[in-house]
Amino acid sequence: MTTFADLGLRPELLRAVQDAEYDTPTPIQAQAIPVALRGTDLLGCAQTGTGKTAGFLLPILQRLAQGKRGRLRALVLTPTRELAAQIGESARTYGKYLPVRSTVVFGGVGLRPQEERLHQGVDLLIATPGRLLDHLERGNLEFSALEVLVLDEADRMLDMGFLPDVRRILRTLPTERQTLLFSATMPQEIEILAYQTLKTPVVIDVGRRATPVSTVRQVIYPVEPDQKRDLLCHLLKHGNMKHVLVFTRTKVRAERLARHLAQIGRRVEALHGDKSQGARTQALDGFRNGRVEVLVATDIAARGLDVEGISHVVNFDVPNIPEDYIHRIGRTARAEATGDAISLVSSEELDCVRAIEHLIGITIPRRLVVGFEPGAETVRRFTQQPAVSRAARVASGAIRHFGPRNRGNRHRAWA
Repeated sequence: MTTFADLGLRPELLRAVQDAEYDTPTPIQAQAIPVALRGTDLLGCAQTGTGKTAGFLLPILQRLAQGKRGRLRALVLTPTRELAAQIGESARTYGKYLPVRSTVVFGGVGLRPQEERLHQGVDLLIATPGRLLDHLERGNLEFSALEVLVLDEADRMLDMGFLPDVRRILRTLPTERQTLLFSATMPQEIEILAYQTLKTPVVIDVGRRATPVSTVRQVIYPVEPDQKRDLLCHLLKHGNMKHVLVFTRTKVRAERLARHLAQIGRRVEALHGDKSQGARTQALDGFRNGRVEVLVATDIAARGLDVEGISHVVNFDVPNIPEDYIHRIGRTARAEATGDAISLVSSEELDCVRAIEHLIGITIPRRLVVGFEPGAETVRRFTQQPAVSRAARVASGAIRHFGPRNRGNRHRAWA
């Protein structure tokens, strides 16, 4: 069995990894770290929750520990504030025994403290594209010493419309550099970006693309739209759900659902893009430390949210894009743990479910809850043989997607 010591890492990094209680590298780490240490470009495609952050941070920190310090030599671009903050925390964790200075810049907070840290000199910068451009326009950054670029969650940056900003940033960087690109899926636009950006990269594809980890138990509860809220409350009360992440389609629905759950006594917070950065950080910290038992979020939390012990992910609204389902349920069953993914599905969302099932190659089990059985029309739609829907053809690649019981056993299988 491969160990971190087998990968050629410095003793200081091995000590930090041991402190973090990591025993053996994940497959993406075991394959990516030696490649990155050699200075070779890399294209990594792996399921969410597989540990790719350490896969690129550990070799970067090893590189930065050698040579001149205080100049920006490594840049990590990532789509969201939350993911940037988590990568920054990981950099501090892994690099705590090395004289490497890192900082994080993202929007939603003041520029001045970030400017001061940048002017003091950093070796490693983790940034979101928009805020990085803000600092570039103000003359706060200089890339002449840059040696390594990481494009993390590249497909999510595409989904969020950041690809033009990424291309603007690429034009300011030295052409002689090492580039590591990581993406959970590989749509055509990202394949083009990789072709244009990477030089004879090593390709690492860990597991089948766009599939959930095998330790996630998936289930669908067919339900009428106006019963979703009450069914969720019932499940929270009777389902032994202690650390729950709930996804809604919109910010408004997240706020409304969080308010209702608070009214019935749940310790709940909402997380979405209209929240200030301080409120978002507070909500995440509360969820991590257990003060918050239910976090209701939009897809802002579908990627990069690394919280230990999430027992259940609930799709209160089924995502329109099948790949987003993979990323959502990947927030549970991380690091080889087990977890549950529950989807509350109305008949109007059935096409989205079939597209998801087409993508992941399985039929997700259906179950009913007594007292919340759907009406006859919903039952008919769930049991009829489906035609190949447009959503399913999108998932298969035929169409390109450019935008969105008794009391002893209250849950019984869908017949």
